[in-house]
Amino acid sequence: MALSKISRGFWAAFVYVVLVSHACNGFYLPGSYMHTYSKGQEIYAKVNSLTSIETELPFSYYSLPYCQPHGGIKKSAENLGELLMGDQIDNSPYRFRMNINESVYLCTTSSLSENEVKLLKQRTRDLYQVNMILDNLPAMRFATQNGVKIQWTGFPVGYSPPNSNDDYIINHLKFKVLVHEYEGTGVEIIGTGEEGMGVISEADKKKTSGYEIVGFEVYPCSVKYDAEKMTKLHRYDNVTSISCPLELDKSQIIREHERVTFTYEVEFVKSDIRWPSRWDAYLKMEGARVHWFSILNSLMVIFFLAGIVFVIFLRTVRRDLTRYEELDKEAQAQMNEELSGWKLVVGDVFREPNFAKLLCVMVGDGVQITGMAVVTIVFAAFGFMSPASRGMLLTGMIILYLFLGTGAGYAGVRLWRTIKGTAEGWRSVSWLVACFFPGIVFVILTALNFILWGSKSTGAIPISMYFILLSLWFCISVPLTLLGGYLGTRAEPIQYPVRTNQIPREIPARKYPSWLLVLGAGTLPFGTLFIELFFILSSIWLGRFYYVFGFLLVVLLLLVTVCAEVSVVLTYMHLCVEDWQWWWKAFYASGSVSLYVFLYSINYLVFDLQSLSGPVSAILYLGYSLIMAIAIMLSTGTIGFLTSFYFVHYLFSSVKID
Repeated sequence: MALSKISRGFWAAFVYVVLVSHACNGFYLPGSYMHTYSKGQEIYAKVNSLTSIETELPFSYYSLPYCQPHGGIKKSAENLGELLMGDQIDNSPYRFRMNINESVYLCTTSSLSENEVKLLKQRTRDLYQVNMILDNLPAMRFATQNGVKIQWTGFPVGYSPPNSNDDYIINHLKFKVLVHEYEGTGVEIIGTGEEGMGVISEADKKKTSGYEIVGFEVYPCSVKYDAEKMTKLHRYDNVTSISCPLELDKSQIIREHERVTFTYEVEFVKSDIRWPSRWDAYLKMEGARVHWFSILNSLMVIFFLAGIVFVIFLRTVRRDLTRYEELDKEAQAQMNEELSGWKLVVGDVFREPNFAKLLCVMVGDGVQITGMAVVTIVFAAFGFMSPASRGMLLTGMIILYLFLGTGAGYAGVRLWRTIKGTAEGWRSVSWLVACFFPGIVFVILTALNFILWGSKSTGAIPISMYFILLSLWFCISVPLTLLGGYLGTRAEPIQYPVRTNQIPREIPARKYPSWLLVLGAGTLPFGTLFIELFFILSSIWLGRFYYVFGFLLVVLLLLVTVCAEVSVVLTYMHLCVEDWQWWWKAFYASGSVSLYVFLYSINYLVFDLQSLSGPVSAILYLGYSLIMAIAIMLSTGTIGFLTSFYFVHYLFSSVKID
């Protein structure tokens, strides 16, 4: 107990210090450490993996015959989250000179081979996008669909005109770079990103004066050049500025033996947008807007329904308890003979459930996943995980999961000790807690990884990353889970308020199977989740930015409340019909929401991801959806079970028993 109190105090102090330290620095800026550039200073763009909403298989930028930088391809340092998401950020030959407008020649390829033509056509028809980054800002493209102006990140590899078998490559890019003149006001500026953290202080005013990049737009087009003439030019030689041709005969066709010339134009435009606001344009993209009214409406309805259920339930239980305790002993005995209900299962309600060890393991993992989700969403809602820090969210989730192993081991072993009445076997419970959910994820990811390896996608996890993940698992998570299990054996066991009879009571037959009620109970928690789930799935599979973590935090708190209430109500209903086998039913009453999440994911695949092509993409989607559904089941099931356990404990400790 003393150790757990010290541990809780330490973490509380740590979180307090972190929050206060960030508050002291004034405000948070979503982006990397601010760079200022002097006029004429060279800046090189970077390129990320090619991505498509049709296949969901990322590929390296240089898997296509693009111009390569002098000195060879160099990979940028990437964090754990970026590697797991399939990002592969490389250097590129695209050079920008601050505040100098120019139109330059890049390179001319050799004659396209049959394999290169086939690959370019395939990537074009699968709607692959080139993702370019300048000063940590993704390139933004504007398009018009049905008369509506839409913003997208990246630009297509090529395009296929309707009613034509020909494909055309994008080989000319018009960049518009928005810059803001910075004069070093001495304001402290803190950022988190791939460049780390930094502070601009009064002493650095002169050094930081210059231009800061606050916007990066691209306008792609296809232009047919005279290859013989263009090869006489050197890289970065100036060329005549051109307008994007509308005629197909003036565009660069993808065909065998064709030589493709790449050029680009750069225009710098002064802007009033300041550094802290430069990500606003991405977070307000038309495709990623949240329907605020729909979410608020959903929250209000669920609060109303949950409130009614909870109030009715409280009145019913209080009335039963009041009536029972007002009677004298003889009347209680007579009442027990005459009445049926939860009072009659007093000698069986704490009887050991079937598969007790599995229940303890799943509850332990549920505590770990729930803790990870809550802490991650809270930090994201307060702005500590910005979209500018690619991979930060996933990296943070993995690190939190590893270090929350202590809580998982503690919860699992303490429940085991409560059920069994002894700490014997706690090591096997701790090991199973450490390996159950990670083991399932590892098996699914390995199966999906073989598919990605076969497709030569950058989304495949490298062998070295496998060793890193296994090392983190067995060197951090497992020892901490065992430590938590040991602390669980030292904690005070939860004492049952009533004795368990030797002979189990017979459960009366019912018209309808209990699992039907358990499955139906999951619809109420799903009602709080499904609108937000749509936007989360869109951000994952359609490449949109998800940024409304404040709303997600509200939805999470609401989900926890509804899961707890639904599970308690269902447990009470089962006890009222003399069904004392409530343990697993309490877990799945709220955990069954995961079934609806998985079914909704399939619905999203069929109706919203209609462009997703091929069995490989569908298998990847379903594999990742299955991992998400299992995690939700363990988390929501644990919330429901623990609430029901404490409710049953309170209910039967309130009854006077001889």
